[in-house]
Amino acid sequence: MEKTEKASSYSHILKYTGIFGSVQVIGILINILRVKIIAVLLGPQGVGLISLFNSTVKFISDSTNLGLSMGAVKKVSMSFDEGNAERLNESIRIVRTISLFTAILGTLVGLIASPWLSKYTFHWDGHIVHFICLSPAIGLIAITGGEVAILKGIRQLGKLAKTTIYYLVASFFASVPLYFLFGMAGIVPAIVLMALSQMLITITYSYHLHPLQLRRERDVFKKSYDMVSLGIGFVLANVANAAADLIIRSYINNISGPDTVGLYNAGFMMTMTYAGMIFSSLDADYYPRLSAIKELGKEFNNTVNRQIEVTLLLIAPFLTLLMIGLPILLPMFYSTRFLPAVEMIQLIIIAMYLRAVKLPIAYMPLARNASRSYLLMEGIYAVVLVCSTIFFYNKYGLLGAGMAILFTATFDFLMLMAYMRYRFGYVMSATVVKYICLQFPVGILAYLVTVMTTSWTYWVLGISVVAISSAISLTILRSKTNLWKALTQKFKGKGKLEP
Repeated sequence: MEKTEKASSYSHILKYTGIFGSVQVIGILINILRVKIIAVLLGPQGVGLISLFNSTVKFISDSTNLGLSMGAVKKVSMSFDEGNAERLNESIRIVRTISLFTAILGTLVGLIASPWLSKYTFHWDGHIVHFICLSPAIGLIAITGGEVAILKGIRQLGKLAKTTIYYLVASFFASVPLYFLFGMAGIVPAIVLMALSQMLITITYSYHLHPLQLRRERDVFKKSYDMVSLGIGFVLANVANAAADLIIRSYINNISGPDTVGLYNAGFMMTMTYAGMIFSSLDADYYPRLSAIKELGKEFNNTVNRQIEVTLLLIAPFLTLLMIGLPILLPMFYSTRFLPAVEMIQLIIIAMYLRAVKLPIAYMPLARNASRSYLLMEGIYAVVLVCSTIFFYNKYGLLGAGMAILFTATFDFLMLMAYMRYRFGYVMSATVVKYICLQFPVGILAYLVTVMTTSWTYWVLGISVVAISSAISLTILRSKTNLWKALTQKFKGKGKLEP
């Protein structure tokens, strides 16, 4: 019975990781084309400007959204699980009312802070108008965030996946023509149009399920206290991370210029963003499941460990393939002008192995309403990342930025393991340790291949490493889930795998 239950649990994780992973694959294909066009039309400098503007928008958005992306999910999810339609509708009304408030707040903060943002980010006042024009995007993102939280809370993951696909298509057609016609002058309008298209697509699905209603009562903030109190810790943690990102990009821009920021951003896009096809299910599926567990103990630990297992097994072959294929993939996705970022990206890829293990663990404080613990961990991480990046970048340039990310990832992993054991009694399972011992050395071997071999030996050894990592993951996943049988039946026409 327990074996069947475990197989079912693994299948559930793999199923929803697959749903959102497949969406991310589609997104990556669309994004590859969009980024390629941007890289050709605008070059590293244009990519750097887009990165700086987006980082600023994210910083203001995270500073003013009261953490709705987490607090609202938990509030709506609890009402949904109770099966009380009236209470669910009330929760949704509260979320939408607070979302509207944060949208107005974020837009106003963006407008007021425009002179400061221009001077700090670019070291001069020539971009004040750009930041003023970007302010509406902050409000649009806030409204979208509230509706996405509602869709997650009522378990409409399939519809959420569809909105992602439609948004990616819309963002392509909203941005590429502007870059083609106006060059760098099209960057700000493109960011606003992309935010608008995302909001319109999301509310189309959300309002269809639950028509728009706002709370007019004066007690709306009082009734939203439980949601916002969890969100405050999350929002402060997000502010710390967004501020760290903005500080790092602004620092690189002021020291080396937007071209180098473009190279740095390419490194993130090739790793953090594209690895997101595996991590994307954590917010949508894993966090609500973990939050639904009422007590610490065996079930809580098992849920975390099984998520780590599946996440690591799925992402490891992708990371080895990315590591080996980087000399071809980077010019393919961007252009040859971005090749100076290769060494930095290789180090970030190693850090992604640690990220695959640590992310499910990092959700534990949020699932237990321990927002202070989450804030503490994320705050320390942000400070270490900024300090190490400034230190290593000054010594080694872009390679130093990769060193800083790897150093911070290692420090963060060790810190989380110690703190979560102390705070929540978390113990990593022997199975997780075994999978780490299997896949981590393969990742290190892939890195050694890239720095120690040349010519035909590079590709022979590299392809072998990718094959080893893939074989390990496929063998284990096949033995642990019943999805393999369902997949084979589907391809043979004997069965159907429901999304």
